[in-house]
Amino acid sequence: MNNSLQSSKLVLLLAIALVLFLNTELDFLTAAGALDSDSKVYIVYLGEREHDDPELVTASHHQMLESLLQSKEDAQNSLIYSYQHGFSGFAALLTSSQAKKISEHPEVIHVIPNRIRKLKTTRAWDHLGLSPIPTSFSSLSSVKGLLHDTNLGSEAIIGVIDSGIWPESKAVNDQGLGPIPKRWRGKCEPGEQFNATIHCNNKLIGARYYLNGVVDAIGGKFNRTIIQDFQSTRDANGHGTHTATIAGGSFVPNVSYFGLAQGLVRGGAPRARIASYKACWNVMRDEGGGTDGRCTSADMWKAFDDAIHDGVDVLSVSIGGGIPEDSEVDKLDYIAAFHAVAKGITVVAAAGNEGPGAHTVDNVAPWLLTVAATTLDRSFPTKITLGNNQTLFAESLFTGPEISTSLAFLDSDHNVDVKGKTILEFDSTHPSSIAGRGVVAVILAKKPDDRPAPDNSYIFTDYEIGTHILQYIRTTRSPTVRISAATTLTGQPATPKVAAFSSRGPNSVSPAILKPDIAAPGVSILAAVSPLDPGAFNGFKLHSGTSMSTPVVSGIIALLKSLHPKWSPAAMRSALVTTAWRTSPSGEPIFAQGSNKKLADPFDYGGGLVNPEKAAKPGLVYDMGIKDYINYMCSAGYIDSSISRVLGKKTKCTIPKPSILDINLPSITIPNLEKEVTLTRTVTNVGPIKSVYKAVIESPLGITLTVNPTTLVFNSAAKRVLTFSVKAKTSHKVNSGYFFGSLTWTDGVHDVIIPVSVKTTISM
Repeated sequence: MNNSLQSSKLVLLLAIALVLFLNTELDFLTAAGALDSDSKVYIVYLGEREHDDPELVTASHHQMLESLLQSKEDAQNSLIYSYQHGFSGFAALLTSSQAKKISEHPEVIHVIPNRIRKLKTTRAWDHLGLSPIPTSFSSLSSVKGLLHDTNLGSEAIIGVIDSGIWPESKAVNDQGLGPIPKRWRGKCEPGEQFNATIHCNNKLIGARYYLNGVVDAIGGKFNRTIIQDFQSTRDANGHGTHTATIAGGSFVPNVSYFGLAQGLVRGGAPRARIASYKACWNVMRDEGGGTDGRCTSADMWKAFDDAIHDGVDVLSVSIGGGIPEDSEVDKLDYIAAFHAVAKGITVVAAAGNEGPGAHTVDNVAPWLLTVAATTLDRSFPTKITLGNNQTLFAESLFTGPEISTSLAFLDSDHNVDVKGKTILEFDSTHPSSIAGRGVVAVILAKKPDDRPAPDNSYIFTDYEIGTHILQYIRTTRSPTVRISAATTLTGQPATPKVAAFSSRGPNSVSPAILKPDIAAPGVSILAAVSPLDPGAFNGFKLHSGTSMSTPVVSGIIALLKSLHPKWSPAAMRSALVTTAWRTSPSGEPIFAQGSNKKLADPFDYGGGLVNPEKAAKPGLVYDMGIKDYINYMCSAGYIDSSISRVLGKKTKCTIPKPSILDINLPSITIPNLEKEVTLTRTVTNVGPIKSVYKAVIESPLGITLTVNPTTLVFNSAAKRVLTFSVKAKTSHKVNSGYFFGSLTWTDGVHDVIIPVSVKTTISM
């Protein structure tokens, strides 16, 4: 993309205003009928609040609608949500012409149509070295390190925007927890099969739900055939319970998935408090045959607005809009998250599950902490014995008893009698509908994607073994197979890798902003679910996705917030990125799984695999505040008036405008290096007052990096912030792909490492 086109795109992005990400039943048809049968929900964004009193903010929204609709009653019927706490705006039923007219109002920054979003352990915390798991509450005195120093996160409040929570889950028990932190301003809302007095406790301290946007999106009424859910915070889908308990679930002993992955389950911050914001609903798929978690922008914005008011420390958002599309830049409505971050709340978001292709990463705004997914050092090997006594190993969640059947190959025509048999399929012919056909088990030879089986009758293997089994079938008159129950294997050789499904960079919206930021375990994570989740075992289930890696990081942020309550969201991100593992915890290389396995690079896992204990004491941080975000907006082409309204104060961009390369991220990404460029970074000392750091450079291939100064001397409490420059010069003579390196500041104790990614562009 040439520079002028890129500039135009960025101008458009900001002209539409940074736009997030990321009452019980309301009969919208009544309201819509009073207004116009073509009315739909639009979000009208007005920027920072002009009044501290939320009631005055809402009154101003009514006045604006009344002026538009020429009727107080129509204005009341039109208003769906008033965003009155974290920022100013509202969701309303409007026709397209009314939406266009209100967008021309001088106080309106942008009008956004309501859109549907999708929802993107026993071993994870051991794998990450986050203290040995105690066997019971009575042995919590053995806990050391970050968990000990933060009392297991007891004062932290984790907000989860998702599909709700199952309040009876053992993982939401409040055993051993003290009173709710006094700063909490949220509430528990009653609803269908959710009694606020009974179901909330000192663990689940907040429960709210948002239904209006999704109801409008499906036709105006709460239709049980379409929305198979509770009109309350109770979770029918299971996704919200899973993510919440990964982040902050309580200790639950002797948990397994049908005997696999057995152990004591806990969240990252086991004593943290959980606030559930249900903005996602169990909605029937358009094509039928099951349900998906669906969320709308209008509902999510209100969840963000309330979470800001309530006083959460971190927001975990395992939701996304899919791969960013250049032609629809305004799909990236990140503005609600910006307001949360501006008020000190770290927003952790999923990178997406569209990998392993490049440019697939979602949630790319620089104020978000975007998380990729890795496997654990755990697998579930399954022994396959063919009728000729050859033994092969696959992977599954099959827990027995042992299967002995005849074996058949199901080709793309699917014209094989499969009743009572185990069938072999290749993913080029999958999926087949085996329901009702009497198949005993399926051996599926496929590309690696690290997802668990849809049920435990699936046995996964690769093309090589699949081809070997096919050869046996075709050369044997009566082929048979014996399948043994899976076992749980931890440690080598099951070393972690970036999951094939995990979305990859570079960032297609702002290429100089590295995404994802960090990686965490997200494959076969055992946590609590709704018992209505198909395949749940005693209220727990293994799930995979960046939806799972996201709350892993949210739990760690809750601990860091307990330890460093004054750290900004940017400091939190820096601590994670600069201390991350670039090899596995046991020292093996981290590979990126895909069609061709390769060593992981920053576009696969950002800074690397999250290392909680190291992040607690990073030495230096690359901090950012409102001024840095203003510089980003200015460098991206936002106009002064839009920035001023977003921030609620008069702001002017400098001339010349700031370089996007100077945004103080814990990474350096140069997407179009022509000859040479110089950029700056600033570090803040959060370690010993008197410290001396020296630069260690690993230059990308064909790139020369020069740092000035090469030594940073911190010698007093007053001198905690220092700036340095980095010059990058290319020796490439033709356009190149990205090459990767790193810049490390070390004092002999702390190694503060940031990834460097450079692509040469030769001007003609």
